[in-house]
Amino acid sequence: MAVVCRGSIQAAVALFVALQLICVCAADTDQDAGTVIPAESRPCVDCHAFEFMQRALQDLKKTAFNLDARTETLVLRAERKALCDCMPTNSLR
Repeated sequence: MAVVCRGSIQAAVALFVALQLICVCAADTDQDAGTVIPAESRPCVDCHAFEFMQRALQDLKKTAFNLDARTETLVLRAERKALCDCMPTNSLR
């Protein structure tokens, strides 16, 4: 009977160690996956992302407008220079 008890104790210890390993591994995978954001706070995250994208779009529009204005200025300069190069200087008087 002492052999049966010893075998039962060893089996129980082995089972306990196996359960601990499973729990530790499960806890590690939860930490690696990151924390879950509650549904109540998700709209704030979405709002911040939306505001960021709005600002980025406004910056892109300003940059596009500035590039367009700069391009127009450069084209006008080039046209003026080409016009002035074509005309003789004594015809301007």
